[in-house]
Amino acid sequence: MRIAPAFLCVAFLALAACGGDDSSDSAEKKPAASKEAGTNLAAIKTYLLDHTQRLTGDIATLKENAQQYHDLAEQSDFDTKKMLADNQEEVATLLADAKKTFRAANPAYEEMEGVVAGVPSLADYDVIIDAGGDSSDPESAVPFSIKTEDKTYKQPGNLFFLTESALFGTEPKWSTKADVDGDGKVEFGESLPDPRFYNAAIEEFDKQAKELDASAKEWQPTEQDALTALVVMTPTMSEYFEAWKNSRFVAGSNATEKSFVGASRLQDIADILGGLELIYANVKPKIAEANAEQADQTGKSLSQLEDFAARLRDEEAGGKQFTAEDADTLGRQAQDQAEAIAGQITQAAKQLNIELET
Repeated sequence: MRIAPAFLCVAFLALAACGGDDSSDSAEKKPAASKEAGTNLAAIKTYLLDHTQRLTGDIATLKENAQQYHDLAEQSDFDTKKMLADNQEEVATLLADAKKTFRAANPAYEEMEGVVAGVPSLADYDVIIDAGGDSSDPESAVPFSIKTEDKTYKQPGNLFFLTESALFGTEPKWSTKADVDGDGKVEFGESLPDPRFYNAAIEEFDKQAKELDASAKEWQPTEQDALTALVVMTPTMSEYFEAWKNSRFVAGSNATEKSFVGASRLQDIADILGGLELIYANVKPKIAEANAEQADQTGKSLSQLEDFAARLRDEEAGGKQFTAEDADTLGRQAQDQAEAIAGQITQAAKQLNIELET
């Protein structure tokens, strides 16, 4: 259903106005610790470690699955068509389980991305795991290559992209569309990942997830880290909404975005903002030293922004179809709100003589 831009603006303001009193499902999905505004920044590290452990567990499960898929393909001399013909039920089960695990790993990372990407000492892992591009853009490219038994893929892209595009068949360089479930049709998402590439990519993912977990254990959060993460990560709404607009969730078969097919980018936005709320809650007492009233208002604004994203996510999951125009309008509104929040935090940091690492 198309939504008129004027209505969208009014809706956003209405949602923001009532966000603090909302008892909907979206509010229940916020991190529980975000409601405990304390002065102990160790709560941020605890939240981070909870998520790095979730991620390493999910990727370890994916690694075992990918190895089984690789071994099955090896029995057919890596002829994936023959593998599917000889082992259709087993292949379908392996790939269905892999997609389920991927969908679990996605929020495990996105909910902590505000910390990982926003803290300079951890930010390289965000490039590797979730944000880096391929070798066509050297400045944003990931710093690794994928080596298989017979080929090297130089700086192919971030690990979530490699996994998702292989599993859902959006990158033909390492996946082949096929009737995996055997119903006589090849529907979107049915794909046979290249077994050697897929296995090697998941091995790299496993390695990097463990290294992130180790680095997170060594990291000692500071007020500078927390404020920097908020200022860096909050005003990124427009790029997220742009990716959503170009994904299958909005553009359908005309999508140009190869990622965000296993889960909507709206889910990612809400997850990221939920993590940022937790960071803010635990640094808010420091911000209040500069201006207690403004600290309360900034926290309320951030909560309203997360509520807004969560409502859109839930409406889409409930069947509402948004248009490209909707995505542009909603993205601008979210970006304006996010920039205002980041500006308030930047001002507080200056008043507190805390230098941000932006």
